[in-house]
Amino acid sequence: SEKLYTATPGLVNGLQARTFGVWTLLSSVIRCLCAIDIRNRTLYHITLFTFFLALAHFLSEVFIYHTAALTIGVMAPLMVASFSIMGMLIGLQYLEVEALSQNKKKN
Repeated sequence: SEKLYTATPGLVNGLQARTFGVWTLLSSVIRCLCAIDIRNRTLYHITLFTFFLALAHFLSEVFIYHTAALTIGVMAPLMVASFSIMGMLIGLQYLEVEALSQNKKKN
Protein backbone atom coordinates (compact mmCIF):
# COMPACT_ATOMS: atom_id res chain seq x y z
CA SER A 1 0.00 0.00 0.00
CA GLU A 2 2.93 2.36 0.62
CA LYS A 3 4.04 2.09 -3.02
CA LEU A 4 0.56 2.45 -4.46
CA TYR A 5 -1.21 5.15 -2.47
CA THR A 6 1.56 7.73 -2.52
CA ALA A 7 -0.58 10.82 -3.07
CA THR A 8 -2.30 10.65 0.34
CA PRO A 9 -0.71 7.88 2.40
CA GLY A 10 -2.45 9.12 5.53
CA LEU A 11 -5.77 7.80 4.23
CA VAL A 12 -4.43 4.24 4.08
CA ASN A 13 -4.65 2.26 7.28
CA GLY A 14 -3.74 -1.31 8.17
CA LEU A 15 -7.24 -2.64 7.64
CA GLN A 16 -7.42 -1.25 4.13
CA ALA A 17 -3.97 -2.63 3.32
CA ARG A 18 -4.95 -6.12 4.55
CA THR A 19 -8.22 -6.01 2.60
CA PHE A 20 -6.28 -5.09 -0.53
CA GLY A 21 -3.91 -8.00 0.18
CA VAL A 22 -6.80 -10.45 0.50
CA TRP A 23 -8.31 -9.14 -2.74
CA THR A 24 -4.96 -9.65 -4.47
CA LEU A 25 -4.73 -13.21 -3.16
CA LEU A 26 -8.31 -14.01 -4.19
CA SER A 27 -7.87 -12.63 -7.70
CA SER A 28 -4.60 -14.59 -8.03
CA VAL A 29 -6.36 -17.83 -7.12
CA ILE A 30 -9.16 -17.12 -9.62
CA ARG A 31 -6.64 -16.34 -12.37
CA CYS A 32 -4.61 -19.50 -11.65
CA LEU A 33 -7.77 -21.63 -11.74
CA CYS A 34 -8.70 -20.08 -15.07
CA ALA A 35 -5.24 -20.86 -16.43
CA ILE A 36 -5.69 -24.49 -15.39
CA ASP A 37 -9.22 -24.79 -16.85
CA ILE A 38 -9.14 -22.24 -19.67
CA ARG A 39 -12.20 -23.73 -21.42
CA ASN A 40 -14.50 -23.13 -18.45
CA ARG A 41 -16.53 -20.21 -19.82
CA THR A 42 -17.93 -19.13 -16.45
CA LEU A 43 -14.50 -19.07 -14.85
CA TYR A 44 -13.12 -17.27 -17.90
CA HIS A 45 -15.74 -14.52 -17.55
CA ILE A 46 -15.10 -14.20 -13.80
CA THR A 47 -11.36 -13.90 -14.45
CA LEU A 48 -11.93 -11.25 -17.11
CA PHE A 49 -14.12 -9.37 -14.64
CA THR A 50 -11.29 -9.38 -12.05
CA PHE A 51 -9.09 -7.53 -14.52
CA PHE A 52 -11.84 -4.97 -15.25
CA LEU A 53 -12.30 -4.51 -11.51
CA ALA A 54 -8.57 -3.98 -10.97
CA LEU A 55 -8.39 -1.48 -13.83
CA ALA A 56 -11.39 0.44 -12.49
CA HIS A 57 -9.95 0.44 -8.98
CA PHE A 58 -6.58 1.86 -9.94
CA LEU A 59 -8.02 4.39 -12.38
CA SER A 60 -10.48 5.62 -9.73
CA GLU A 61 -7.72 5.93 -7.12
CA VAL A 62 -5.66 8.07 -9.52
CA PHE A 63 -8.31 10.19 -11.23
CA ILE A 64 -11.32 10.30 -8.88
CA TYR A 65 -10.06 9.93 -5.31
CA HIS A 66 -6.51 11.25 -5.92
CA THR A 67 -5.03 8.83 -3.40
CA ALA A 68 -2.51 7.42 -5.88
CA ALA A 69 -0.13 9.14 -8.25
CA LEU A 70 0.88 7.82 -11.66
CA THR A 71 4.10 6.19 -10.46
CA ILE A 72 5.54 2.86 -11.55
CA GLY A 73 3.73 1.25 -8.60
CA VAL A 74 0.40 2.20 -10.18
CA MET A 75 1.37 2.05 -13.83
CA ALA A 76 2.45 -1.60 -13.60
CA PRO A 77 -0.95 -2.95 -12.46
CA LEU A 78 -2.72 -0.62 -14.93
CA MET A 79 -0.66 -2.06 -17.77
CA VAL A 80 -1.11 -5.66 -16.61
CA ALA A 81 -4.87 -5.21 -16.29
CA SER A 82 -5.15 -3.46 -19.68
CA PHE A 83 -3.07 -6.00 -21.60
CA SER A 84 -4.77 -8.89 -19.82
CA ILE A 85 -8.21 -7.54 -20.74
CA MET A 86 -7.19 -7.21 -24.38
CA GLY A 87 -5.70 -10.69 -24.44
CA MET A 88 -8.67 -12.26 -22.73
CA LEU A 89 -11.15 -10.53 -25.05
CA ILE A 90 -9.24 -11.94 -28.02
CA GLY A 91 -9.17 -15.34 -26.35
CA LEU A 92 -12.88 -15.12 -25.65
CA GLN A 93 -13.56 -15.13 -29.40
CA TYR A 94 -11.68 -18.42 -29.74
CA LEU A 95 -13.52 -19.84 -26.76
CA GLU A 96 -16.86 -18.99 -28.36
CA VAL A 97 -15.81 -20.45 -31.74
CA GLU A 98 -14.67 -23.65 -30.02
CA ALA A 99 -17.98 -23.94 -28.17
CA LEU A 100 -19.91 -23.52 -31.44
CA SER A 101 -17.83 -26.14 -33.22
CA GLN A 102 -18.36 -28.61 -30.38
CA ASN A 103 -22.11 -28.04 -30.56
CA LYS A 104 -22.07 -28.75 -34.32
CA LYS A 105 -20.17 -32.00 -33.73
CA LYS A 106 -22.79 -33.12 -31.20
CA ASN A 107 -25.63 -32.47 -33.65
